Amino acid sequence: MTKPMTVDCPTCGGAVAWNTNSAFRPFCSDRCKLIDLGAWASEEHKIPVSPDAEDDLFSEDLPQRLH
Repeated sequence: MTKPMTVDCPTCGGAVAWNTNSAFRPFCSDRCKLIDLGAWASEEHKIPVSPDAEDDLFSEDLPQRLH
């Protein structure tokens, strides 16, 4: 018999069975899921980008403003 796959909860590190019965996977609970969401909202977690990457992406999107 095959052992069910488990992953570590990204918030608390607890074991989570990876199956359809785990409603909050990869998190072990709704609480851990909300803690992680709060960390993203408060910018504790970030996706690294170069400092001017945002300027390069959006520099041509808007018409130039006349002051």
